[in-house]
Amino acid sequence: MRAITTVPQHAGSARLDDVPEPSPDEHTVIAQVLQIGVCGTDHEILDGAYGWAPPRRERLVIGHESLARVLAAPANSGLHEGDLIVGIVRRPDPLPCRSCAVGEWDMCRNGQYTERGIKQRDGFAAERIQLRPEFAVPVDARLARTGVLLEPSSIVAKAWEHIDRIGHRFASWAPRRVLVTGAGPVGLLAALMGTQRGHEVHVYDRVVDGIKPKLAHDLGATYHAPDLSALDGLAPDIVLECTGAAAVIIDVVNRLAPDGIVCLAGVSSGGHKVAIDIGLLNRELVLENTVVFGAVNANRRHYEQAASALARADSGWLERMISRRVPLADWRQAFARQSDDVKVVIDFSS
Repeated sequence: MRAITTVPQHAGSARLDDVPEPSPDEHTVIAQVLQIGVCGTDHEILDGAYGWAPPRRERLVIGHESLARVLAAPANSGLHEGDLIVGIVRRPDPLPCRSCAVGEWDMCRNGQYTERGIKQRDGFAAERIQLRPEFAVPVDARLARTGVLLEPSSIVAKAWEHIDRIGHRFASWAPRRVLVTGAGPVGLLAALMGTQRGHEVHVYDRVVDGIKPKLAHDLGATYHAPDLSALDGLAPDIVLECTGAAAVIIDVVNRLAPDGIVCLAGVSSGGHKVAIDIGLLNRELVLENTVVFGAVNANRRHYEQAASALARADSGWLERMISRRVPLADWRQAFARQSDDVKVVIDFSS
């Protein structure tokens, strides 16, 4: 069967390979891959900047954003032939640490976890995949064309869960205004979940026109562009920072309302120096009772929360988030960035 593979940390090594079929057994799910989403991590892996092959292997099957259809499943697994599923990316470490031992592998404490398509475990960019039922999340049949958005949605679901947990340290916490920075897939999905919670949502991005402002407006959110001065006068109670840009991070922390929370959901590339008065920042964080924290990855609970959020979303809006669908035979085109891209998907079913 065909799969997209690469030699991690070797740029230009990606290719469409012939790899062995999975070996069915009574304990695992076999599924036909329908779609694979492309994200920044995939670009970094193909550029040779990131990723690790499985032990004693040179090549890694990429792909961690998936949508597949069950071909066979163990009895009593709750899954049946024809069901749509999404594979969970992370696997707990073998020790396990105290977080992994209770299913919170997204909070692994010793770093010995593995990740499908990223770290020491083959990904989902193959025509057929094999996984244990506990790492297969059922997807509503109405998401047959958009369920590939579940993995990035799980990151956002975790961010919102942690925001809620932190916020409720205040007996009277009642956030109203939310700012999302970045109108990529994670940012727009963060805005979606903010509107589903009934918040007043604002989205900031550098892009002035095109599909991103339209998607934000169609959620009922207010869109701000192109520079940070467009946010003047805005004092958000919650910020979901999805750009990873150092200047944006510092700016939004300074704009936060008292008792506010900033969730950093974007990973910075590093190497960018920004002057900052640490003493003043410390004073503001302490005196205003504000919180800044980071969130990445997700466990099964977050995937299930994300599946519920997508099932409630407007299907047409989700469909428009997928800006390009590229057939597997032309997979390289999916990694050629275009100015109007939001989410690019490789279509294994065509």
